[in-house]
Amino acid sequence: MKVSTKGRYAIRVMLDLAVNNTGEYIPLKDVSERQGITLKYLEQIIILLKRSGYLRSSRGNGGGYKLAKAPKDYTIGDILRTTEGSLSPVACLEDEENMCPRSGMCPTISFWEGLDKVINDYVDSITLQDLLDQQQELIGNDYSI
Repeated sequence: MKVSTKGRYAIRVMLDLAVNNTGEYIPLKDVSERQGITLKYLEQIIILLKRSGYLRSSRGNGGGYKLAKAPKDYTIGDILRTTEGSLSPVACLEDEENMCPRSGMCPTISFWEGLDKVINDYVDSITLQDLLDQQQELIGNDYSI
């Protein structure tokens, strides 16, 4: 499994909106500049996040985007699935029910199911708030004497 730039950037955007949350809408241009992501590419990612109900938006002067919920209510797994689709390591595990005609006699299926479980359990155990806390810890430790 390899996470695309769309998935990685979606996490960065969500984290940026959490870090810079003042209760006001944040212009996409500001996020683009801070994150070094082109506005055009960012717009594609924002559409997916907004469609999933993760963001609120406002048009016009003072418009922009903000998180629809508290950072603790977003798992990294949910954000990644929004942009990447299934996180399953093999195609036969992507559907709710394994439709592979060989699944009943496949000697490797238990390995793939185990890997799938580890991946999903991990990404679902980390919230946006966890990343926000880590970021604030890093910033808090950035001092000189």
